[in-house]
Formats: sequence, structure tokens, C-alpha cells
Amino acid sequence: MSTVTQKAYQWLDARLSISAWQAMAEKKTVPHHEFSVWYYMGGIALVLLMVQVATGGLLMVYYIPEIASAHASILKINTQIDFGWFIRSLHSWGANLMILGLFFHLFSTYFMKAYRAPREITWLTGLGLLVLCFAFGFTGYLLPWDEMAFFATKVGIDITSKTPIIGEYMATLFRGGPEVSQVTLSRFFVIHVFVLPASLLGLLGIHLLLVQLHGMSEPKVFRERPKEQQSVEKFFPTFVLKDLMIWMLVLNVLAAAATLAPWGLGPEADPFAPAPAGIKPEWYFLAMFQILKMIPAYVGPIEGEHVGMLLFGLVGALFAAIPFLDRHGEGKNHHLISEAAKWFGIVVLAGFIIFTIWGMLE
Repeated sequence: MSTVTQKAYQWLDARLSISAWQAMAEKKTVPHHEFSVWYYMGGIALVLLMVQVATGGLLMVYYIPEIASAHASILKINTQIDFGWFIRSLHSWGANLMILGLFFHLFSTYFMKAYRAPREITWLTGLGLLVLCFAFGFTGYLLPWDEMAFFATKVGIDITSKTPIIGEYMATLFRGGPEVSQVTLSRFFVIHVFVLPASLLGLLGIHLLLVQLHGMSEPKVFRERPKEQQSVEKFFPTFVLKDLMIWMLVLNVLAAAATLAPWGLGPEADPFAPAPAGIKPEWYFLAMFQILKMIPAYVGPIEGEHVGMLLFGLVGALFAAIPFLDRHGEGKNHHLISEAAKWFGIVVLAGFIIFTIWGMLE
């Protein structure tokens, strides 16, 4: 290390305690077992989130959130701005890959039962982050103001209005009136670039702090091994370098997708035109969309869509409550509850995959 570099390091170390952080990272260990690959899912989602922040900031330089100019500004980004098409494709593909990564992270955490004490709040903040990312996808989808985005948003808000008790209020709040209009676009833009990022920043900070505080969870198969057979690896530099290598692979996949399949732009939305055939939400909403289509118009005296929204709410509530129901060996029915939790997760995951593929094939 040169004298200049050493002095710079000493100056920063005195103010940021770099050596103390480094020493703490070197002491930290990560369990090493056959399921260790799932430990990298959260990091993948995090690096894709960083891509979203960077590309979103660049897109905001040219995007105009007005219904008379929104579509034209995206068209300009795609065709006139140097590498604009690439930045937009990175943003759009990155959003989809990030949500896919979050699904892997959610269900791997669930089946490894990493939600158990003392990680209940970590689990809840993770669910909150997933909901925020869904909201990012929903609000961002309208911003190009093309035909598919406009009518899919109308369908999405109409479905939201079927939520019992608060549905109509939420739909009016999103639309800003009786129809999707300039007010809707303005609200979605503000929610997308300010409200959601501010909320995500706070929740993500808490989530990462709790992950560092409690460390990586250990699956049952690892805990039951004799101590001498429990393999661990250093967090720094071993795990961190592996994480960085996986990040590079993911970024290469993202760049390849953005280059080989640039994100398109449909015709400009015409609010007075009939809805085109085949309107569908984004893939991560398709399962719910398909289930709602299957439910009859009325289930007894209750409107079918209300039943569907109640079902989705119940599934969400059970996911939030699972850390408090399935606990470490507590109570005489512990094994039964643990098995029920496992099969609940399997049914939800299988249903999500089946209905999503069904929706894509229709």
C-alpha cells in the first residue's frame, strides 16, 4: 500500500471505523450445507433493485408524466436517445427479474422455516418489501401510456375496487376520479418515484439490519448434525466474493435479455377506444387474475370477485401469521402445525405456478 493510499485509508478509518467493520465482517460466518444456494437469493434481488434505482433515475431525465407527452417521451427514449432503448429495457427486464428473485427468496425462506423466532420481524419486513415491489410494478406499468398499459391498469383498479369494505375507496384514490385520466398518471408517477422509494428505503434498512443482527438461519437438517459436521464459511471474504460473482452472472443475464429482446412500446392509449382483445396483467398478477376469472359471478349472496379478494387476503394474512403459528418445538401440536405450514406453502406455490402458466398460455 502506497503512502498516499495508506494516509487516505487512515483518514477514512478514523471517521468511518472501516477497520472495525472489517474485523466484524471477518468474524461473521455463514452455514455451509446443501441448501446454501438459497442464501444468495436476497442479494440477487438487492443488486437488481440497485439497477432499478440507477436506470429509473436516468429515465426520469427524459420522461414527461402527461398523457399528451408520456408515450412520445418513451418513444423518444427508445429511438432518439443514445442507448435509451437499452436503459429502458434494463429497467423493464430488471423489474421482472427482481420480482422473480423475490419469489425465490420468499419461498426458500418459507420452506427453510427461517421465519421462526427470533426472525419474525425479518419475515414481516420481507413480506412488506414484496408488496412494495408489486406496487412498483403496478404503478410503473401505466407510465408509458400505451394501449396495453392503459387497459390493464383499468382492469387492475377495477379488481382492486372489489376488495371488501375499502375497495371502492382505494380505487377512487388510485384513479383520482371515476376514470383513468391525467390525474391517475400523475398519482402513479408520484407514487412510483417518491412514495414507494421512500417507503422501500426505510423498510429495506430495517430488513438488512435484522438480517445482520440475527445472521443466516440454519435449516433443521444442519442443526441436527453433530457440531464437528456443521461446516461454516467466513462471511468476508469467502461468502461476499461468491455473492459478487453471482451478481456479475445475474447482471450479464439482464444485459443479454435487454440486448436480445428490447422492451417494446405499444400504440398510444386512446381512452375512448374499445379495449383490445387479450388484455392481461403482468405475469406476477396472472395467477390472481386467472382465479378471479374462474369464480362464478355470485357465490351464494356474495359477489364472486369479493370472494376472490377475501381468499387472497386470507392467504396473505396466513403468510404474515405463520411465524407466530409455526414455532420451534412449542406445544404438543407443534409437529402437526409444522406439517400444515409446509403443505400450505406447497399448495400456494403450486397454485401460483399452475395459474400463472395457464394465464400465459391463454
